[in-house]
Amino acid sequence: HVQLVESGGGSVQAGGSLRLSCAVSRFSYSTAYMAWFRQTPGKEREGVAGIYTSSSATIYADSVKGRFTISQDVAKSTVYLQMNSLKPEDTAMYYCAADSAVVPGEELLPDLNYWGQGTQVTVS
Repeated sequence: HVQLVESGGGSVQAGGSLRLSCAVSRFSYSTAYMAWFRQTPGKEREGVAGIYTSSSATIYADSVKGRFTISQDVAKSTVYLQMNSLKPEDTAMYYCAADSAVVPGEELLPDLNYWGQGTQVTVS
């Protein structure tokens, strides 16, 4: 079955940076859509950033534009989320997700088929 394994979470002070990684296996990575979501207790899962693996086209939530960058290493079937200028409101569990396709305009909706276990990011 498809596996997504996130890493790179942790605690950081406001203004700091973290880089999350998501390694995917047993999946046709080269023609897929990958995305990062985040969730805090009592709130809905929120789309943060996404990337089309074949074109490297990206999409971002307004709340992270200019601060977060999604990228990929196709050879490693790995997606990254570089998070700079972190704010306390960025504190959340961050999840990596994947699917073979996505409806244009719905890239940041939490409707993707495959999900990782999540990695905690805490900004104080």
